[in-house]
Amino acid sequence: MTGTNNTHILIMAGGVGSRFWPKSRNHFPKQFIDILGLGKSLLQLTYERFLKICPNEHIFILTHADYAGLVKEQLPSILEQNILLEPSRNNTAPCIAYASYKIAKTNPQANIVVTPSDHLILKEEEFLKKVSQALAYTAENEALLTLGISPTRPDTGYGYIKYEKEQGATSEEGIKNKEQGEEIKKVIAFMEKPSLDKAKSYIESGDYVWNAGIFIWSANAIKNAFEKYAPEIATLFEQGNRAYNTPEEADFILANYPNSPNISIDYAILEKADNVYTIPADIGWSDLGTWASLHSVAGKDENNNAISCAHLNISNTQECLIQLPAGKAAVIKGLSNYIVVDDGKVLLIYPKSDEQEIKQVAASMVLNFGQDYL
Repeated sequence: MTGTNNTHILIMAGGVGSRFWPKSRNHFPKQFIDILGLGKSLLQLTYERFLKICPNEHIFILTHADYAGLVKEQLPSILEQNILLEPSRNNTAPCIAYASYKIAKTNPQANIVVTPSDHLILKEEEFLKKVSQALAYTAENEALLTLGISPTRPDTGYGYIKYEKEQGATSEEGIKNKEQGEEIKKVIAFMEKPSLDKAKSYIESGDYVWNAGIFIWSANAIKNAFEKYAPEIATLFEQGNRAYNTPEEADFILANYPNSPNISIDYAILEKADNVYTIPADIGWSDLGTWASLHSVAGKDENNNAISCAHLNISNTQECLIQLPAGKAAVIKGLSNYIVVDDGKVLLIYPKSDEQEIKQVAASMVLNFGQDYL
């Protein structure tokens, strides 16, 4: 693996995963759940995947302070000083800045992969190959690189990235990219979640990828980007240089982190910068953002039901996702295209076609019946 000694991984694991309610709740969100029925949580699967990229001591978990115990429980081998705790939820730009400045203090030549903790990657070997290629490029170039997902359908639920199909072979940039197999593409624009017609046109054009939120860059490149495009964030976390990797770090973060702006890395940096690139990748990716997306990738029976339940009497039922707790039995007849999820405290029976309402339904349950249902 190229530059293993300089490679560092930032796994972002602070979200609440509200679209997977009631299985994902504030006290035990999506990334800590064995949502795939493999005996491991999404966080554990992500962590193990990146152990093939770099040593354990170079893997950092970015999470909310509320989840420190869950991270330690699920990843007993992670170094305690590598669990970075956010005292407030201020979106992705501040947490990435915090980790980047901390890592850069220890290793100014650090090369960093930033990744969500709760995504599915089926083609792991191809994923590792693309990440290795990206790390080799960012080690030699001041580039902000995204792993773009080659779209398989005109999906309206993802952001898109438009890239240049051809780059001048005579330019310095073109020559460098040619040496990288012409797979590294200059990004033209980040696009918001589109209408169906726009999504279809993106697919037909052949120069768009899905934005998966997986980023690769050097510590210097991202620090320079913060200084240029988000100076308020740069100034705040630069002030922590005296505290990072010392006993004073926690106090500095607790006092200063909540003062950082609530903004995503896309808005703060990537949509403004002129040195953003992407590698189109077919890695069997899903963000597992909804129950329906889980149904699409899960194993199914002959009636296309994705079932996680040992004791089930089912008939005349198809296209459903059914998850019940261990020891629970159920009898189901006559359902089509439904989500059936029982977490032991809350039972959800909801049409898959209306699952975009679940987040609001959860909020209504909390409003009417209390915080126990959040």
